[in-house]
Amino acid sequence: METTETFESLVRTEFAPVGTFLNTASNGLLPTRAVTALYDAALLRAQGQPLTALWEDVEACRAAYARLAGVPVERVALGASVAAHGGVLAASLPSGAEVLTAEDDFASVPNPFHVRGDLKVRAVPVERLAESVRPGTALVAVSAAQSADGRVADLPALREAARTHGARTYVDFSQAAGWLPMDAGEWDFTASVAYKWLLGPHGVAFLVVPEDFGGLDPLLAGWVAGERPWDSCYGPVTELAHSARRFDLSPALSCYPALRRSLELIEELGVPAIHAHDTALADRYRAGLAALGHEALPAPGSAIVSVPGLGSRQPELGRAGIEVSDRAGNLRASFHLYNTEADVDHLLDALSG
Repeated sequence: METTETFESLVRTEFAPVGTFLNTASNGLLPTRAVTALYDAALLRAQGQPLTALWEDVEACRAAYARLAGVPVERVALGASVAAHGGVLAASLPSGAEVLTAEDDFASVPNPFHVRGDLKVRAVPVERLAESVRPGTALVAVSAAQSADGRVADLPALREAARTHGARTYVDFSQAAGWLPMDAGEWDFTASVAYKWLLGPHGVAFLVVPEDFGGLDPLLAGWVAGERPWDSCYGPVTELAHSARRFDLSPALSCYPALRRSLELIEELGVPAIHAHDTALADRYRAGLAALGHEALPAPGSAIVSVPGLGSRQPELGRAGIEVSDRAGNLRASFHLYNTEADVDHLLDALSG
């Protein structure tokens, strides 16, 4: 774990002041090293240079995410969106299978199961998810942290309930990967986008599958899903990759050099240190809200704080240089490694005025 001094100096080096940006739950800021890599990748295309280095970045990102997720790299597939990964998972279920979801979860999680049309999709409050698993539940699908209000699912309880009833599990870490320590090996399937807390560009999403692939068929497989991709360009792929790479989609190559540098920064800082930093700021904000007579929605231990009834103030805060979100009428602030106590106090001062 980095010392506080090293943590702060690294952050100061990588992020120029941009006002009060408290909106990582929508999209994270790109560190300087990622911006430089993105520019260099664009130059390769502009100058007609070989793109070999970009393919190396793809595999470096796969390996870095595997380390963050705590799984072997062979279990990590690359794509473009959580919804696409969820669609492959939904397609693997038999007709009539029950899928248990959290009420009002982000649409990318439940929607692939709804559009099947022949699955029994049941939604309950996220706090009741574990107790709602029952015999016959085929899959439980939930975000580790809820987008609208930051509530963190009771993942240990959910894991035990699923094991008790023989249900499989699918956890979306899009609002958690990068600040909340995760062990993807505890779940059958996990996914995450890269453009939020992982500080990458849009266009990359990770999928972690079991070693035996969990019954998934690579329905979206193209040439990159072959065991020897460059020998799989024409005609049907005769030999799929022996790893989770069989579920890869053709990568948005220019994204990966930048993401590689962002993942390197997260590893240098350490997720435990980022978690401590982010949640301390969120707690400071909650305390300040209470002093102003506002009550945040309960989300203990989360880096995301939402206040009901204040979402309408988002435009005026934006004009004041404070970037937050209006989500379902809630004023949502999200705190990450580049934020400071001064950012928290700036938002609180604006809300008190």
